[in-house]
Amino acid sequence: MLDLIIKNGKCYIDGELKDEDIAVKDGKIHQIGQISDEAKETVNAQDQTVLPGCIDTQTHFREPGSTDTEDLHSGSRAAISGGITSVFEMPNTNPPTSNKKEFQRKLDLAKNRMYCNYAFYFGATADNANELADLKDLEGCCGIKLFAGSSTGNLLVAEEDDIDKVFQSSSKVVAVHSEDEAILNINKKLIKNGDVHSHPVWRSAECAISSTRRIVRIAERYKKKAHILHITTKEEIDFLSQHKGNITFEITPQHLTIYAPDCYDKLGTYAQMNPPLRDKSHYDRLWYGVKNNFNDTIGSDHAPHLRKNKEKSYPNSPSGMPGVQTLMPVMLNHVNDGKLSLNQLMNLVCENPVKIFGIQNKGFIKEGYDADFTIVDMNKIIEIKNENIESKCGWTPFNGYKFKGTPISTIIAGKIKMQDGKILGDPDGTPLKFS
Repeated sequence: MLDLIIKNGKCYIDGELKDEDIAVKDGKIHQIGQISDEAKETVNAQDQTVLPGCIDTQTHFREPGSTDTEDLHSGSRAAISGGITSVFEMPNTNPPTSNKKEFQRKLDLAKNRMYCNYAFYFGATADNANELADLKDLEGCCGIKLFAGSSTGNLLVAEEDDIDKVFQSSSKVVAVHSEDEAILNINKKLIKNGDVHSHPVWRSAECAISSTRRIVRIAERYKKKAHILHITTKEEIDFLSQHKGNITFEITPQHLTIYAPDCYDKLGTYAQMNPPLRDKSHYDRLWYGVKNNFNDTIGSDHAPHLRKNKEKSYPNSPSGMPGVQTLMPVMLNHVNDGKLSLNQLMNLVCENPVKIFGIQNKGFIKEGYDADFTIVDMNKIIEIKNENIESKCGWTPFNGYKFKGTPISTIIAGKIKMQDGKILGDPDGTPLKFS
């Protein structure tokens, strides 16, 4: 007997929406077609779109260290609430995930506590090059995370010689927080106390493009893969569009939805993140990059902080905002608005993450692949509310926004984990496998 059949949905298969049923057995896609067999469970996806399980390749779940703000369990609840079936989680914890002992601890902490599937980044430091050379077969390791500019936590590799060493030693994709630490330090004098509008002045466009040019130069020298996170400037879009191949990059949903100065007028320090939300000329160029398929992934950069900390006077307020639960509603709304196609979105949150990082058996609806699905209603209008946010921080920059298109079921390994906003079953996500 089959475990699950998804019936009557429009299934995203080979870049097209097809009227097919999907049969699931033992956590795998068993058959695609018209299915008349019996199953223990049936999902009627009438008037719904069945997508491959969507992947968020940039989240900060704050464990170990700041578990009052978020932990692996609560972060995974937020993920499946938003239709995300797999996450990559970041190493800037306390202590940082920058040696094999701490990496194993993270895997142990995740076991039977995370609803979604997961992989972890290994943090680069100025002196762990030997460890970075030996990550190829490390279970659950998606890549190496390099902070070229300081942000939350104390993982910083600012000197060019040290960045050089990281790339030279890397045995995986190096994902980079690309801001130039020297320029950040020079620009500190531009910070206006109590005025968050000075955040993008301090963390300037020059600070971003200067670092990104250096990262690309070093990665290309060693013929290594670099994935540049949360790109925010028109200069970087134009530069990176000329450097494809081993260089890939991400844009966040928030940088495609809100911009300065409005975001700071309305949200104050709740709009503060690194690199910052910038003015509309940058926002427009980011969309130009999306439309022309220059960027490779959309990651949420889910980086929650408690309200009491976000409400401190700038610059004592921390940078970052939650986003794993809202990534899909925000982007599906943009699809409905005609700003990108569903095919483009599937490339950004399913197919490209699989290709760039070598994730096995995910990202496509194919027989034999893992039975992970994000089922969405493209016509349903939802209002995002702080009280519905699963993250421990309990707020979102999109509070009060209405979005058209939303995930209504999250299925992982053939088990329904979220249905109509309700979380179901046990947290039995597993580490992603990489080739």
